[in-house]
Amino acid sequence: MPKNKTQGIIFGIIMSYAMAYGMEVYNVAIKEGVNLAAGGFSNMTNLIFWEALKEAAYMGVFVFLFSNLWGNRLGAAFAARHCDPKKDNPYICQLLRQAGTVAVMCPTMSLAASILFNVILGGVTVWQLPAIWVGTFIKNFPMAFFWNMFVAAPFTHWISGKLFK
Repeated sequence: MPKNKTQGIIFGIIMSYAMAYGMEVYNVAIKEGVNLAAGGFSNMTNLIFWEALKEAAYMGVFVFLFSNLWGNRLGAAFAARHCDPKKDNPYICQLLRQAGTVAVMCPTMSLAASILFNVILGGVTVWQLPAIWVGTFIKNFPMAFFWNMFVAAPFTHWISGKLFK
């Protein structure tokens, strides 16, 4: 875990881009219809990873911004309500903080993506935004949760441990 402000910023950037890239791979694959083909996600191509990297380049900025404005604080508050690191297993407290952060960041980023990709770039009327937002959130939450728990957070902790020895 980060021990000072600089380490915290670096940790936040790595986590933001790890989450953005994973979610963009998932969403680009769905947009390309990979999940509907026989074999599902096993049909992914290298082009999906490239397209996701291009989108993650700017979506990671939004993740970093929103997580620092409210996502991290609300996730920490959720964990503090349900876990005391002095009495409870600190790892469980860390997982609760991650879960709380995902519970805040997924609807936030689903709204940002809905506005950007559907309303601004897609030309959908703003009156459809609530329905699009709910659909986007329902689609993304399971992936965001499991990607954070099993890939993005462990990767970010591992790389931070190497960087901040």
